[in-house]
Amino acid sequence: MDPLLILALLAMGAFGGFAAGLLGIGGGMVLVPFITMIFTARGVPDELVVHMAIATSLGTIMFTSLSSMRAHHKHGAILWHVVKMLAPGIVVGSMIGPWIGKQMNSSALAFFFGIFVAFSATQMLINKKPAAARELPAAPGMFATGGLIGILSGLVGAGGGFISVPFMTWCNVRIHNAVATSAALGFPIALAGTLANIFYGWDEPGLPEYSLGFIYVPALLIIVAASVTLAPLGARTAHRMPVRRLQQVFAVILYALAAYMFWKSAQ
Repeated sequence: MDPLLILALLAMGAFGGFAAGLLGIGGGMVLVPFITMIFTARGVPDELVVHMAIATSLGTIMFTSLSSMRAHHKHGAILWHVVKMLAPGIVVGSMIGPWIGKQMNSSALAFFFGIFVAFSATQMLINKKPAAARELPAAPGMFATGGLIGILSGLVGAGGGFISVPFMTWCNVRIHNAVATSAALGFPIALAGTLANIFYGWDEPGLPEYSLGFIYVPALLIIVAASVTLAPLGARTAHRMPVRRLQQVFAVILYALAAYMFWKSAQ
């Protein structure tokens, strides 16, 4: 593999891992556009490039989430009873999301991803917290919420933090607990979504060598090597300093990445 490509993937992994630990976003919103750029440059067919970028990004979250989850757990910030209530719906939804994505062509999927990232950037930039108006719902409501988080996360290759964190905050969960719990939820999202992407892409024609379904294994391994190193640093930073200024910087970056995905969808 080209040394410059390895360095680019390592840099992406480091940035995505730090973002995952700091903001509980799973890193997917940052990784998918960059992976799309690299896969396009490497000659991956246009009809597969976005699907593979999303699947590969989701695969990295399996490892990133474990690393950031461990760091948050050391601070006692993860609400494990919330994880247990949301996880069943998340697993179901995370297997449905990639199936929906497979039915979409690359342009439509890129456009949908761009909308999701632009919305998430706006949410991060204005930092409008939902009013803490109620308690967490009972088991059926938590299953339905988990299903929605899983579907959207599996569809766009993200960790679900931009749904789960506002939802938990709205339900009177402290923001640091919400971010930590969201990091823990990234693992069932990524595990179920990764297995689904392997299954749905197994017999897809035109996949590059060393692909496992829609997942490009060499890129996955390189990104993971960097992301698992930086995710704990992001998690520690989240507990040591206000992250408002960093949120604003990330929002600007996300707008630029959303613009790229809109451009990609128009090709």
